[in-house]
Order: sequence, then C-alpha cells, then structure tokens
Amino acid sequence: MSHIAVELRDILLEKKSGRLIYRRGDVLKYFFFNKGAIVQVKTNQADERLGEILYKLERIPKEAHARLDQYVEPGKNIGEVLKTQGVISEEDLAEALGHQVRESVLNTFGVFDAEIEFQPQEGFASSGPEPQVSVPLLIEYGIRRMQPHPLIQAFLAPETPVLARKTYAYLLTIEEKDILDKITGTDPSEAILRTLTMPADQFWKSLYLFFCLGVVDLAGQASPGPGLDVRERIKPPSQSHEDVPREIADVLALRDTLPSMTLYQILNVPRTASEDDIKKAYFQLARRFHPDRFDRHVAAEFKSQIHEVFDGINNAYRVLSNKDSRRTYDAKAGLIAPQEDAQDLLRKADTKFRQGKTLHGQARYDEAVAYLEEAVRLRRDKADYFLLLAMCEAKVRAYVKKSEQDFLKAIELEPWNPEGYVGLGMLYKTEGLKTKAVKQFEKAVSVDPDHAGAREALEELTGRKSRGPQGLFKMSLFGSKKKK
Repeated sequence: MSHIAVELRDILLEKKSGRLIYRRGDVLKYFFFNKGAIVQVKTNQADERLGEILYKLERIPKEAHARLDQYVEPGKNIGEVLKTQGVISEEDLAEALGHQVRESVLNTFGVFDAEIEFQPQEGFASSGPEPQVSVPLLIEYGIRRMQPHPLIQAFLAPETPVLARKTYAYLLTIEEKDILDKITGTDPSEAILRTLTMPADQFWKSLYLFFCLGVVDLAGQASPGPGLDVRERIKPPSQSHEDVPREIADVLALRDTLPSMTLYQILNVPRTASEDDIKKAYFQLARRFHPDRFDRHVAAEFKSQIHEVFDGINNAYRVLSNKDSRRTYDAKAGLIAPQEDAQDLLRKADTKFRQGKTLHGQARYDEAVAYLEEAVRLRRDKADYFLLLAMCEAKVRAYVKKSEQDFLKAIELEPWNPEGYVGLGMLYKTEGLKTKAVKQFEKAVSVDPDHAGAREALEELTGRKSRGPQGLFKMSLFGSKKKK
C-alpha cells in the first residue's frame, strides 16, 4: 500500500512520464504525466467526469447537461466534441480540465489503503489541451486539507530528515519554516518534535509535506513504518557536514546546491515575488550568510566558501531587484513564454480571483481556495486577494492556521482597511481566543469608528454598547479605498 503524495513526489522530482493507476474498491482512476507534469485524468467517478465538472462550473446549460450522452463520439473526448460543436469554448475546456484534475487527485489524499501503480511510458502527451495544474500545489493543498493519519507518524518517526531542494520551500508557512530551521540532518524526527511546542499531529503532517515537496530527504535509521510503501529509500547526502559548526554547515550545504538553483530558488521566493518580497528575502539571507557574521578565526578553507555563497546571494538580488535584468534573466532561463508579460500575469490573477469569488459566493470554500492561492501567487500586492483567500480558508478546518497569516498579510498591505481586522477578529472569536478577537475589533473601530460589524462584535464580547444594524463583510470588502 502507498499514498498518493509519495507517488506524486517521485513523479515530480524524477520528471517521469507515464500513467499512475489508482484502485480502491470500485474506484478506478488513471493519472497521465509527461516529464513530471500531469496532463490528463480518466476516472470512473461520476462527479469527477468532465461533463459533470462543466455543469458544476456553469459552463454548459442544464439542457446540454441532460443530454450529454448525445455528445459522445467513439474515440473522442467529450470535451473536444462539445468544443467542436460550439457548446463550450477552448477557455471553458481548459478550465474544466484543470478543475477535473484537481478534484480527482485531491479526493485521493485521505486514503492510505489504495493500490497505486506507476507504469512508465516515455513521450506520453495528452491528445487535447493540457490542464494548467501544478503538481507541487496539488501535493501542498492535498496534504494540508487531509486529516492526520497514524501511518504518517509511523513512516516518519524512525527517520532523520535532512535538508534537500529549496525549489518549493516558498509554499511553506512562516511556522513551517521555523520547523525547517530545526532540521540539522543529525537529529531524528522525534528529537526535533521534542524541541517544539506544537501539537504532534501538526508536526508530522508538516514534516510529511516537507518530504513530499522534496524540501527534505530522509536519512533513515530504520525501515518505513508498516502500511506505507515507499518505492525507494531516500539516500543521505553524499557529502557530510556533521563535523563542522552548524553555521558553517549551512554555508556548505547552500554552496553544494547553488549551481543547480535558479536565482529565485537562491532567494527562496516564487517567480511572481514582488520587489518588496525580493528585498525582504535578501536581507533575511544577508543576516545569516554575510561574511562579517562569522568568526574571524574561521578556517581559511571556509572563508572562501562563505564569500562564494554570499556572492551568489548578492548576484541573485542584483538581477532580480532590477526589472530589466530580471525580465532578461526570466527569458533566457525559459521561465516565461515570450508572449507572457506583466499584463498577462495581471489578467490571469484577476481571472483566478473572480473565479474564487464566485465559488466563495456559492459557499464552495474548499474549491475557492485553489483558485485564490493561484491568484495571490501571481499578485502578492493585492490585499483583497489575500482577504478573500483568508475568509475561505477560515471555513476549511485544515486551513484555519494559514488563514490567520493571510489575514495578517491583507492587513500589512492595507492597514487602513478595517475589513482585515474584522476578518481576523472573527477568526479569533470562532477559535475561542476572546482577548485577541477584541484587540482586532478595537483596531477596526479605530480605523473606521462607524464600522457596524466591528462594533456589534465588540458589544457581544465585552458588553459595551454599540450602534448600527449592518453585518460583517459588506460590499466594502472589495471596494474599500484609502481615506484621504
């Protein structure tokens, strides 16, 4: 027995092509991959079929949905038939395929007793449009929303995590990065847990996320726990830095991986990072790796490597902090298509936001999060994106902790907008954190003394009288403007 996240990790990191067969009882699914990217899904689950997805997304009318069987043609995908007959557009089909992939894959994450088999097939590609779905995001979202499982702890407890690739570390929360800082490559998982104050279930799920994203590898002292079959044991790093101080070991580890890292990976930021994000990331790294931070008596062989690492960090910042050099770098590195410019990214972000807003209005919070996560990755300067994302996350138990961070980000971007404080206050109130909730509602009232929702919440929590009949999260959520 194996788990979908481990299989996806293997396919992603090894850039495999072929099909992944998933069986559990009467459930049968085929996931097709090309060089680590997922390109197609076939499933026998009625609610995951393309026609049902198109109807759920309101891309086909009720009449067309009722006679879907009439659009079936031998050897042809129903989506392509609907597109050819003008029932849906190319854009509708691409969106539905992406939604189908997300829903079909994510529905497997809570299962640990399925039969999963990967069959390699070189040069495999989809016959139709490929869904634009990120496998790392599937792994991240799938693990975050699933319930803790004892097999995860059984698998990880005997292992010693070691830092690996930083490629997808940008997907981690601040709290998770704090856990990552505790990983030295020498302490077993259970020893790391003892240094933390968080619940054990949260730690094991976070560590599992690190592993499945390839942020950590496992240098195990024992075999995997029962019931979780990992295809191959992960080998420890070829070079050991255990005999040097921790700070020097960090330098050596980063130096080992610098040649294979992009400039974004060196600064540990996504490709869509803003100028402020890049600057903050640079200063964080400078505090750790600036040559002046190290003992003057450090061995000469380490001094040159310290300077080499810091030069790499400086170069990444120099290129990415300048718009022209950054664009040139992205083009040469193949990170953007020639036709993709800033306006394209803005339009994509706005589309994802509007889709998420529609799903939020339908109370489909779980699905809305996927769209809004993509929106904030494309544009990290939009407070309303983070605010709506946080509101949706607050409705999904597995994402409550992350919703706090996104409310804080919305507040950071628009400290003059009371809705961020109100949203965070409501989150704290729901979680039973009365003192914190009161503080946020008071901030909202200080920004907008006439905010009825904040006043009502304060009256409920403190007994103080307030006025105004309006409720929370009125239309100003998406229309608040800075007061002049």
